[in-house]
Amino acid sequence: MHYIRNFCIIAHIDHGKSTLADRLLEFTKTVSEKKRSQLLDDMDLERERGITIKSHAVQMEYKYKNKIYILNLIDTPGHVDFSYEVSRSIAACEGALLVVDCTKSVQAQTISNLSLALKNHLVIIPVLNKIDLYDSIPEYVTKEIMELVECKMEDIIPVSAKNGFGINNVLNQIITRIPAPKGDPKAPLQAFIFDYLYNPFRGIEALFRIKNGCIRKGQKLRFMSTGKIYSAYEIGTLKIKRISKNQINTGDVGYVVSGIKNTSEVKVGDTITDAYNPATKAIQKFQKFKPMVFASIYPVNSDKYEELRSSIEKLQLNDAAFSFRPESSPALGFGFHCGFLGFLHMEIVKDRLEREYEVSIILTIPNVSYRVYTKNDQKVLINHPSDFPEMEKLKKIEEPFVLVSIITKDIYIGSVMSLCIEKRGIMIEHHNYMNSERIKIMFEMPLSEIIFDFYDKLKTISNGYASFDYNFIGYKSSDLKKITVLINHEKIEPLSLLVHKTKAFFLAKKICQELSVLIPKHQFSIPIQVSVSGKIIARETIKSLRKNVTDKCYGGDISRKRKLLEKQKKGKKKMRQIGKVEIPSSTFMTFLKVKN
Repeated sequence: MHYIRNFCIIAHIDHGKSTLADRLLEFTKTVSEKKRSQLLDDMDLERERGITIKSHAVQMEYKYKNKIYILNLIDTPGHVDFSYEVSRSIAACEGALLVVDCTKSVQAQTISNLSLALKNHLVIIPVLNKIDLYDSIPEYVTKEIMELVECKMEDIIPVSAKNGFGINNVLNQIITRIPAPKGDPKAPLQAFIFDYLYNPFRGIEALFRIKNGCIRKGQKLRFMSTGKIYSAYEIGTLKIKRISKNQINTGDVGYVVSGIKNTSEVKVGDTITDAYNPATKAIQKFQKFKPMVFASIYPVNSDKYEELRSSIEKLQLNDAAFSFRPESSPALGFGFHCGFLGFLHMEIVKDRLEREYEVSIILTIPNVSYRVYTKNDQKVLINHPSDFPEMEKLKKIEEPFVLVSIITKDIYIGSVMSLCIEKRGIMIEHHNYMNSERIKIMFEMPLSEIIFDFYDKLKTISNGYASFDYNFIGYKSSDLKKITVLINHEKIEPLSLLVHKTKAFFLAKKICQELSVLIPKHQFSIPIQVSVSGKIIARETIKSLRKNVTDKCYGGDISRKRKLLEKQKKGKKKMRQIGKVEIPSSTFMTFLKVKN
């Protein structure tokens, strides 16, 4: 245990975290130098988007002063939408490399992840990356890190993850500054699960970190949250490839295959113990995540409902921040109401379901839950705009409000405040943060105003120098209107949404214009209408695909051409009455951007 070091890498998105992980793997000879980049990013989506989506655990061996040390790295994402992955990684470590881009300085997610690491009492090793670039500003960024972490200048390690400069120093500092894990090897087994992987042949693989005791191959294990007992058919450590072992000891990180097939029997944050000599209590669970975006997922083909359910359950194993519950819709059939950490998280879940599990889905417009009071004094919780009662029957509507905390530089404070006021925010307080040039402002805002594009706009206007967090404070009365979309005079409930009355007219016009472009032309003209509280206030018409029926007429009386045109007109009218408008599933996803 004295020669084990467990650490993670935390940073803002695009600060070189994955590149640094690649160099650590190369310098410890865990992989050859000829391997591809972004070694720990094994999803196609991670490579295409250039971001880390999932945390990845890998074990390295490094020789320091003639002793072999075991280094367990748990790589973490940098985007705020995957902060739950970061919290789980931090819970399994004693130290963290805080990577800061020398050309961009300390940014939003850097502060957020650092706060999370400090709450878990991790040792922080600041790393100043990209110092070889011509536009780097090492003196300024070093000063910022010293204020943020309260460290000395010599504690900050300058590196260039791209060319390998300073990597040996990073490895040496990991061994000398990060403490060895603590635990009692003779105590009953206590190992907490920080992630799961699903293998169609081997079943569910649990990734764990041992706090006390040890795990042996063939041992009977009890999962404390469910009380179920399984055998450890295979255990091992997590290098680039799985390395099977007969025993894993206190403080180490590994995996166990127990032949579990049912996804409902496992839970991230659970504690594994010995079936016959169990621990008296479970290890403290992870911090509960806060879903920000809610939307519904339906299969394009209703016959694929059970296949979608199975895929969602398997995906949740690998993404514990994703939540779901069954629901039904008159228009779309049976589906699932899902919670996400953000807009990007929602897009990633959609892409993973379609790519990894080959399920075609329809994703509805994100929403929040509303509370309505009817005139006969009934209180109803509305999760979907489609369930919204008629306005004449309502006495009061309440929507969820959150207390938003934003930390940013003083030069951006005006733009940030303008954005919050535009989103119907009410300022509560503002003050200097940690006696630095950063300002902390707090606003009360409707949750519905921040689930779409708020964080993206905040990053843009602050050049990334703004951290963002929120806490639910309750429901407050609001003047809301329901927007309903009618296509060919039929209500399309999945496109319904609730907005504040000040934005209803502008949004209705914009929706009509966007849908007239998104929906392809048919053999008949398609009217697109938007109603607000039952009153049509905007309309666009998609013109029909038209065949030139008079093309075969080479002269003759004009009445002959008119007769053909009238016949075509009647056919188009009949077709409009009995024809069905085909709306591509991609329209629902593209439509989400209209609200922005």
